Amino acid sequence: MKILAIGRNYAAHIAELHNETPTTPVIFDKPETALLLNDAPFYFPEFSQDIHFEIELVLRICKEGKSIEPPFAGRYYDAIGLGIDFTARDLQGHAKAKGLPWTLAKGFNGSAPVGRVWKPVSEFADLRNISFSLTQNGVEKQRGNSGLMIHSFDDIVSYISRFILLKKGDLIFTGTPEGVGPIAIGDRLEGFLEGERVLTCDIR
Repeated sequence: MKILAIGRNYAAHIAELHNETPTTPVIFDKPETALLLNDAPFYFPEFSQDIHFEIELVLRICKEGKSIEPPFAGRYYDAIGLGIDFTARDLQGHAKAKGLPWTLAKGFNGSAPVGRVWKPVSEFADLRNISFSLTQNGVEKQRGNSGLMIHSFDDIVSYISRFILLKKGDLIFTGTPEGVGPIAIGDRLEGFLEGERVLTCDIR
């Protein structure tokens, strides 16, 4: 199982971080050790002073595929859930300044909490109109909708499969909307998919 992720897929988030808008999906990965399941707590690591939450819709790949054409990409994911892409912003900033990879800033242990609930694709009336949100200590911080993505689910799956073989069980984080912010010990983060709470993560 592998975790792949899309950066800069919502225009408002690109603007809040003062990044350039990409013409093709920006791909990065997280190791399997980043996965945090079953609402397990996240322990704030000693190597960063500035870790941010980024709530994202996550696709679950259901069969092997490569060089998938966009019209057929929907056959390769069967469920959608929520995940948090924790980012060590201080490490990321240092890497960007030196033109280095973001691996340590994105792939550290526990940096990919994923919710307990996976909703079958068939339960969504419109994949281009899926709402989701994140609260921090009960206050809403992020709200997004799949219709605002620059690159759609099918385009993401198709693009990745040109370079990387997708296998059953792989997870694809599809990008975060605006409103990202820092976490602190004692925080509780909760993720909502179409109004249903599907993810909880306590920061310790």
